[in-house]
Amino acid sequence: MWIMTNNSYLSIVSKDCGPAELLVRARRAGDIEKVFPNAKVTRQTNSDYLYRAILPRDVVKQALAAMIDLIDYPNFQDSVEDRSLHAAYVSVWCAMAGLQHPPPEIERAIHARSALTSKISRRPKHSASPCRPRYSFAPMR
Repeated sequence: MWIMTNNSYLSIVSKDCGPAELLVRARRAGDIEKVFPNAKVTRQTNSDYLYRAILPRDVVKQALAAMIDLIDYPNFQDSVEDRSLHAAYVSVWCAMAGLQHPPPEIERAIHARSALTSKISRRPKHSASPCRPRYSFAPMR
């Protein structure tokens, strides 16, 4: 399961742990601790996620449930202050938008791009969609 919060990105799986535990993984230092402050995080350079912690399933459930109660934003992307995390989430938004048929209105894509460029003031504004046409998805029949 991928968990995308406005200040961290986590991958939670049942791998290399006991049946009452889950493996919480992150690509960036500190992301696990933002959600699980007491986690003992290790760094492993021989796997795709550098940071990981094995936690009891109940601890993971409680933390995820508590995050629901903290939602106070009308737009998730606009709540992400970290520039690099926001840019990554815009890419995910674009990839997922490619799965929707019909696709989202272009105004939404332009809004996402505008929000990104306002967060990264050094980058010039572009009127084009933030979603590169790298992928083309045909509807399943």
